[in-house]
Amino acid sequence: MRREIHMFFLPFLAHGHLIPVVDMAKMFASRGRSKESGIHIGVELLNFPAVDVGLPEGCENVDLIPTSQDGNLEMITNFFQAALMLQQPFEKLLQGRKPDCLVADTFFHWATDAANKFRIPRLVFHGISYFSFCASECMSLYKPYKKFSDIKLTRNQVPDYVKQDAETNSTKLLKAIKEAELKSYGVVVNSFYELEATYADYYRNVLGKKSWHVGPVSLCSGKNIDKVERGNKSAIDEQECLEWLESKEPNSVLYICFGSRTNFTSSQLKEIAMALEASELQFIWVVRKQKNNEEEDDWLPEGFEKRMEGKGLIIRGWAPQVLILDHEAVGGFVTHCGWNSTLEGVCAGVPMVTWPAFAEQFYNEKLLTQVLNIGVAVGAQKWVRLMGEFVERESIEKAVKEMMKGDKAEEMRNKAKALAEAAKKAVEKGGSSYSDLDALIEEISLRSH
Repeated sequence: MRREIHMFFLPFLAHGHLIPVVDMAKMFASRGRSKESGIHIGVELLNFPAVDVGLPEGCENVDLIPTSQDGNLEMITNFFQAALMLQQPFEKLLQGRKPDCLVADTFFHWATDAANKFRIPRLVFHGISYFSFCASECMSLYKPYKKFSDIKLTRNQVPDYVKQDAETNSTKLLKAIKEAELKSYGVVVNSFYELEATYADYYRNVLGKKSWHVGPVSLCSGKNIDKVERGNKSAIDEQECLEWLESKEPNSVLYICFGSRTNFTSSQLKEIAMALEASELQFIWVVRKQKNNEEEDDWLPEGFEKRMEGKGLIIRGWAPQVLILDHEAVGGFVTHCGWNSTLEGVCAGVPMVTWPAFAEQFYNEKLLTQVLNIGVAVGAQKWVRLMGEFVERESIEKAVKEMMKGDKAEEMRNKAKALAEAAKKAVEKGGSSYSDLDALIEEISLRSH
């Protein structure tokens, strides 16, 4: 019988990083245990030094950083400084508890040195796809944006921090992350082999990176997943949401959500509203609360909600995304192409309209639209750090109509549903991700023994 191993998980403090790491912890904890014995997960607390670096008291999550027109870059820098200050107290924790393995978010680059001090293998968790890994690495190695002006990924869609020659806080952080990864034990990837086999093979065999694909981790709990308050308290009652969806025909509802970090101007939100009305589609639209102007809906065209009564549902705040996407009434997803949302769309078997803004989102768009062929690009052309690039209502209307009822809509939907089946099989016993996770646990177990 395999020896029980003790794993530590250190997630970065942002919903997009916390949610998959909690899912992953549940996956590891449930492996090899009977249903009766349950899973054993404990939580260790460290004091986050928010006030010490000039952040507001209790600002312990990136999503709690106050927003402003300049995106509060100074506060974001301070947040990363506070994360850096966690190294010493975390090392004390490692010294006292001596886990068999540490899975730490890529932003905690110091975690590799901390783990190595106590001869603990550190696994890196990036929270991105194999496709993005390969694209990022090739950008770094070959710098095609300097030589060509017209490639499938345009120069404007390449992240600023990749193109910068001068040293900045971002480039210094990326350098530290890369060096830490090279010294780490390997990388765990929230993906499954059947989704991006070519890129998984390239990453391992050509780029020579040691990795294990263990996803989609959002499927870790099967039907027992908390779909309503997954990551945060939902801004809509579960029953109200389900009743609204139950009243709609299969594949008739468009779901629009841009994650927890993408911001749009009021004029862009108004443009989206007018596009939705012109499309004549039924929709659920998630809009992040305007923190500086919470009570006013100046971004909505006059009388919009009254005209859309029964046809459109606006959720202001956090939405139960998995619950919505998994409902048969939902036939398409307008997404910012964050990897968690992308995978949740894949697992639900819905085609997507892609509207990337920053991070590795433009890479994910290419995977959806040019490799998997289950996406339609809305037309965003520029990588932006703060506010999403402005897209005209005509482009939005055209993209959502094409995805929901265009000539290739049925073909895309069938491909998406096939990928959803493959995702479910991947995490079941004997599946590609199940087997990779088994192999990783076996390796850690043998090493610690």
